Order: sequence, then structure tokens, then C-alpha cells
Amino acid sequence: MSVVAAVVFFGNASAQHGAADGEWRFYRADSGGTRYSPLSEVNRDNVSELEIVWQWRSDNFGPEPELRGQTTPLMVDGVLYATAGATRNVVAIDAGTGQTLWMYRLDEGERGKLGPRRFSGRGVAYWSDGPDQRIYFVTVGYRLVALDAGTGLPVESFGESGILDLMKDVGGSQDPVGRIGSSSPPVIVGDVIVAGPAFHPGFRPPTKENVRGDIHGYDVRTGEKRWTFHTIPMPGEPGRDTWESGADFTGNTGVWTPFTADLDLGYLYLPVEAPTSDLYGGHRLGDNLYGSSLVCLDARTGERVWHFQLVHHDIWDYDVGTPPILADIESGGETVQAVVQLTKQSFAFVFDRTTGKPLWPIEERPVPASDVPGERAAATQPFPTMPAPYDRQGVSEDDLIDFTPELRAEAVEIIKRFRVGPLYQPPSVADAADGTAGTLMLPGAVGGAAWESGAFDPETGILYVSSSTGPTVLSLVTDPDASNLQFIAGSMRLSGPRGLPLIKPPYGRITAIDLGTAQHLWMQPNGDTPRAVSEHPALSSVDLARTGSRSRAGILVTKSLVFAGEGWGGGNGFYAYDKLTGDVVARFELPGTQTGLPMTYLHGGRQFIVMSVGSRRPEMPARLVALALPLTEAGDGSLGGSGR
Repeated sequence: MSVVAAVVFFGNASAQHGAADGEWRFYRADSGGTRYSPLSEVNRDNVSELEIVWQWRSDNFGPEPELRGQTTPLMVDGVLYATAGATRNVVAIDAGTGQTLWMYRLDEGERGKLGPRRFSGRGVAYWSDGPDQRIYFVTVGYRLVALDAGTGLPVESFGESGILDLMKDVGGSQDPVGRIGSSSPPVIVGDVIVAGPAFHPGFRPPTKENVRGDIHGYDVRTGEKRWTFHTIPMPGEPGRDTWESGADFTGNTGVWTPFTADLDLGYLYLPVEAPTSDLYGGHRLGDNLYGSSLVCLDARTGERVWHFQLVHHDIWDYDVGTPPILADIESGGETVQAVVQLTKQSFAFVFDRTTGKPLWPIEERPVPASDVPGERAAATQPFPTMPAPYDRQGVSEDDLIDFTPELRAEAVEIIKRFRVGPLYQPPSVADAADGTAGTLMLPGAVGGAAWESGAFDPETGILYVSSSTGPTVLSLVTDPDASNLQFIAGSMRLSGPRGLPLIKPPYGRITAIDLGTAQHLWMQPNGDTPRAVSEHPALSSVDLARTGSRSRAGILVTKSLVFAGEGWGGGNGFYAYDKLTGDVVARFELPGTQTGLPMTYLHGGRQFIVMSVGSRRPEMPARLVALALPLTEAGDGSLGGSGR
């Protein structure tokens, strides 16, 4: 949305005070990613009465049914806008009834089939300057498309008949087709639109050479390129000296996760991923700016305002995989305009979002060295002193399953095959001289926190974080037939005793953090105990507490409640939590697992909560599910029309 439109609809509070006017115009509620709505029709007194009022199925929106839809719809003027299917169709849906209003699909042929992020994507962006209302999205084949919000037809004045080919600006020595794409919605600040590039997973890349994840700003009306920011600095640019080698041929350093903006400052906050490859950096020695960094850009010019590298010379796949969250924090008697960057390694880094100054000290601490040939790990890594980590870090015997002495003894034997230690224990080779087969890393390569991120309540100053607790094996092998890298990932699989999790529960959690004091308020396991654990024969005599699932919740905060589903890998539960205590107020059974992030809006006087759900079963493909309170006999909360 443009700055002008933001003032009309939201005033100066657009960046960090939640969704406004009963709508949901941004992917994460507002441009600052709070995932907060002040709606209160659904509250702790009536939340147990929620029921499913409609479902929108995605079965026929692609060559085969999609099982895990990740889209989060927008709601503007009574219409939902979402993406659906492996070919990434865009659909408009009546917000009250779930009726499809229009659909758009671009046939990209072979280029679309080769896209590295070939699924429905996480959503779209909305923009309006008054009479002109548009929906923007990035295709599987890495094109930026502008659609008329009312008709779904391409906007002829944008790009070439509504389509801008983003590959024409991709840098690097490799052919970008099949190497670069995007799965997240673009972000609009003023009259500039920005899309973040994404790549294939980098555990076993076929080559150390790759295309670059440079960030480009385009005119939101015409598609004309305004600026470029090089996430791997070019010769003569600041940060080039952090690359001892590799800057001329390596790639990645994209922004694959959704990102955020402060519309009043005109700043973008980019969570930049690691360079090629994820687990071995012997060909790119040095700290490698701006890899694994939070970068603040002036959206008008593309110039860097400030940055902070969260991981030096990343060899853990600890790229910044979560959207930054903007928050106004009351601290020490002052209001601080802050940005919170959650991480896979379970840190919450908190900065002044105008200057980049940390709100609490961040210490550079020594970390273990690497003995992998050709590798040189960074000697130190940044550790925030506050808040405390929201999930386990590092592996020791204290972290192992302890339901029974027998299971614990088996777990101790399992970890003897691997190197274990504190956070930032580097990857190791599969056939090390000490007899180990790799390094156990906790949090694992997928987090901790990831793209689901968290939510912020601007009324209470509380941050709610979703995280998963589970280790990854970092085992490196040499395979000249698979890659020209000296080392790539070997087997990363790990099984605990008798198929049970190696690490003791909770396996996934939601943590509430008071950002005014940087103190943890409560923690709840994410969901009930999985049946594979609760019904395991080895635990028949064990009285299990609620363990949660090894998954990350999708969190929504409203006036009185925190809503969360269990996320992919979890069960079908959808929960309403007390915001201040974490107590479960109500639980609902969804037709599938929550896979996209829940959102809420008001339509016809009735509050709806909508989310993507899916399963691993072909008979239960991805769909949107809408919850609402029952209609009263007097007809209060009439669904009404689309409002357009």
C-alpha cells in the first residue's frame, strides 16, 4: 500500500498497531508484521461457541491437489484475496460466504515447472491510490503480476500488459531459470514495490556458483526499476572487505521469508539468508555480509540505512527465516520504536528500528572452531543478553529423553555417535577421525522459529513466539558426482530411542515475552501429545504431561485472546489462549492441520477467523476454513454481500 493510502486508512499507526477498520489489508495484519487485530466480538466468554461456517477448497486449482497450502488471505472491502494451487492461482472470495468471485492463472510453461518454490505461495499484496485498486503477487516462475482487484484482469499499464519479468534483473554467472523464485508476497512502501528472491534449499547444491539474491525496487504503478541493493557487495561497496573469497561467483543471500516495512519512516526491514552453501563455506571465507543479516533500507532509494549481521560466516543454515516485527516498546519510561528479529537459533534480537542500536547489549562470544578441511568458522558470534532464548540451544545429556531410565540410556548411546556441544558447534565430516558421524545441532536447521514467526500485542507490549524443539545432524561428505563443492550435506536424519524423539519435551512451544522488561511471562506446549508418543508401547506405564507437537504454531492476537493452530507436522487442534497467563480457554478440531497463518476480520457485523488447513492425505487437500460465532435468531451478524 502507498504511503498516501496508508494515511487514509490507518493514520500514523499503520506499521505496528495491527489491522484496522475490521479488515486485513497486509499479509501480517499491518506493514510491521504484528499479526494483531483489535476485534473483540469473539472473546473468552463466547469463544467456545465458534463453529465452521464455510470452507473454500483448492482441489481444482492446479494439475494435482495441493496438500499443504500456506496462503494467508487479505480482506479488503468484503473480499478475500489469496493464492492457491501448485501453479499459484490468485483468487478473490466473498468474505461472508466463501463464494469464488474471480480467478487468475498465468501459464508459465516449462519455466513455471522448474521454479524452486513450486507451491501456492504465502499470499498477495494490496495497493490502492483511491480509485485504482490492485493485487500484486509473484509467480512460481519469478514474475511480478499486477491485477485489478475488482476484476482479476492484468493491469495493462504495469510492466508488459500487467506482468514484470523479475529474471531480467537477476545477477550472477548462472542461468536464473529454475534457480530463483519467490513464495512470499511483495511489500509496498509509498510508490515502490519490492519482492524477495528465494532459492532451492542449499544443503546439497550442485555447484558453488549461483545467481545472486539482489533486492530491487520497482515503481508500483509502471514496474519501472528504481534501484538495486546488492546483498553480496560489489567491488568498492561497503561490506566487500568481509569477503576473502567467493564474492564474484557465489549466490543466494536472498529474502525468502516475508518481510516488513515502516510506512512512516519509508524503511524496509529485510531478513537476508545465507550465501551458497548452507553448511560449508570454505569457498567463501570471511564474515560474508550481508548474509544472515537484518538489513534496513530506505525504500525510496534502496540505500542501506543500517544493518546487523546475526550470524557471521553462516555454516549452520541459520539464515534469517522469520519476518521482522515492528513494535513500539515502553522501556525505562520511554517509548522506543523497535524492530524484533526472531531467529532459527531461538534468539530475539531487539533494535531501535531507526538507528539499528540494540535495546539491550549484544555480546560477541567465542564459539567452537571447525576442523573441516578448507573451512574457517568465525571466531565469535553475537549473543543478545536479553530477552533469554525462547527454546533450547545446544545439545547435552541434560536435554535427552528421560521418560524412563531405559530410554535415557539408549539416548545417551545414540549421541555418542555424534559431536555435541553448545550453540554454534560447527558441522563435521561423516567419517571424522574421532569416530563421530557428524554434529548434533539444536535448534535444528529449520528452527527454532521460522517463517511462521510470532505476533506482537501493541496494547500489552507482549511478544508471542512460536518455536520447534528438535535437533538436526550436520554431517558433511565429499561427492564429486553430485557437486563441485568440497563438501555437501550427507545424511541429516536422526531417530531417537525406539523411534521416539531424542530430545525431551516440549517438542514445540509458544512463549510469551514482555518486551518492556524482556522477561518471559509464560510458555505453553504447542498442542497435545502426538499419538506416536502417547500410544508408544515403551510409555504405557508413564503418566505423560502435555508435550506439544514438533511443529510451529501460526499465531493470531486479538483484543482478548491468542489463537494458534499447531502448524504443519502437528495435529488438527486450534486453540484460544488467555493472553496474560497462557491458559487454554478453548480448543477446536479443524478438518486438517493449520498450515497457513490465521487471520481475522469483521464482515456484516460478524467476526470471522480464516486460515489454510491441509493434511498429508490426498482426500484432504488444502482449503480455507472460516470460523465464526453462530448467527442469532434475530439475525444479528447477517452475512450480507461482498461489499464491493
